[in-house]
Amino acid sequence: MITFSKLRFVKKPVCLLLCALLSTVPVSWAEASLEDLPEIGTTAAATLTIEKELEYGDAYMRLLRASKPIINDPLLSEYVKDLGHRLVANAQDVRTPFEFFLIQNREVNAFAFFGGHVALHSGLFLHAQSESELASVMAHEIAHITQRHLARSMEDQAKKSPATMAALIGSLMLAIASPEAGIAAMQATTAASVQGQINYTRSNEMEADRIGIATLAKAGFDVQAMPGFFGRLADQYRYASTPPAMLLTHPLPESRIADTRSRAAQYPPRRVAVSENYLLAQARIIARYANLDSRNALDWFNRKGKEARGATLMAVNYGKAVVYMDSGKYDQARELLMPLLQAEPGNRFFIDSATDLDLFQKRYDSAINRLQHALKSNPENAVLRLNLAHALLEAGRAKDSLSLLSRFTYDNPADINGWGMLAEAYAGIGRRDGELAARAEVMALRGDWEKAIQNYIQASQIVDVGSLDQARYDARIDQLRLARARFADL
Repeated sequence: MITFSKLRFVKKPVCLLLCALLSTVPVSWAEASLEDLPEIGTTAAATLTIEKELEYGDAYMRLLRASKPIINDPLLSEYVKDLGHRLVANAQDVRTPFEFFLIQNREVNAFAFFGGHVALHSGLFLHAQSESELASVMAHEIAHITQRHLARSMEDQAKKSPATMAALIGSLMLAIASPEAGIAAMQATTAASVQGQINYTRSNEMEADRIGIATLAKAGFDVQAMPGFFGRLADQYRYASTPPAMLLTHPLPESRIADTRSRAAQYPPRRVAVSENYLLAQARIIARYANLDSRNALDWFNRKGKEARGATLMAVNYGKAVVYMDSGKYDQARELLMPLLQAEPGNRFFIDSATDLDLFQKRYDSAINRLQHALKSNPENAVLRLNLAHALLEAGRAKDSLSLLSRFTYDNPADINGWGMLAEAYAGIGRRDGELAARAEVMALRGDWEKAIQNYIQASQIVDVGSLDQARYDARIDQLRLARARFADL
């Protein structure tokens, strides 16, 4: 279905500054002892409350939407959220809600920041060989949040001189958005302060590893995946002149990998079944979000499929079908996709792509009927609801999509896809005020408060004076102005 992943993004100076100040502490895979780590605890409330963390997290998330190519693909969003929340359900000291999302970037990287936000680069799917390996990275980042490592780092720096603290915090935060620049900035600070920060983040990393492995075990994943994945990355980029961002902010010395091996060995071996959903998510990323042209993407799938069996072969055929469909080769796509859908009629990966294929070939009734049938057994599923709304819009039935999208945006106020489709639906029935209001919500989600407010002002001027719609728009203007003021204060 249509998503907002391909939009152009502009990095504004204020965004770069706040990215430097609000991003997570860049974790440092430093040398560690094989002995058990002490409990460090989760203090830091004196420096930064949970409520303030949530405010910072929301602000930074809006800036990321405006500056980074976030993948707003409902299927992939559902997958990473489900996987993330499975881990969170087995984590300790959870104090905030969690949000997991993907950034379209082939480099291997992940980072966490205030308010329970965890970002994953799509490049992780190009290197992780199993769901357990991907989960090991996520579990590590979850531990950084539950243990409040960023807030604790700020508390530690507050004990130093303000000038030194500002220099270190700024440079360390910048290292997430731009590792080379952040490391250069760190080197410009005093050697003693830098060493103190390295020692502090080393303890954070050791704690995140220990807690992350425990979370993996409780959630039913293979704990050997963590040392396996990190060890393979270290070997692959050992002599690289320009290592990926993750290795700049997460160095992997042998002692570091040995420590995770030792910790993983304390858990009994576990045989984990191959995750079909992971393989399908990986195939979708290769087909659409790896910056590969159709020929190279097909070559990747053909090489993968030479010895593929079972779920792996299914994922290969699914990926090839998506490539063919996006290339306009609809008959070839249908030939691969339909057997998959017949084998698993409830699989949302297959339903989504079959919907796209039907819409490309103007088989609107087929797409709508399939989605309505699927929703009977899963009426609240976001992927199916958005697909149905999209199919109705493509079929010229904007009016029919309105109630569906109004309910969806109410349930999912931070979903850009829903607001974009709602704007399209209002445009389709000639409701300019509704279109302006929906587009305003997209702007607000990207932190563009001025344009969002102006859109609502225009919407208020269009409708009848004293009407319920005008009252609603005016109330929203007041809310956005208050949000703008709080955003500026941060």
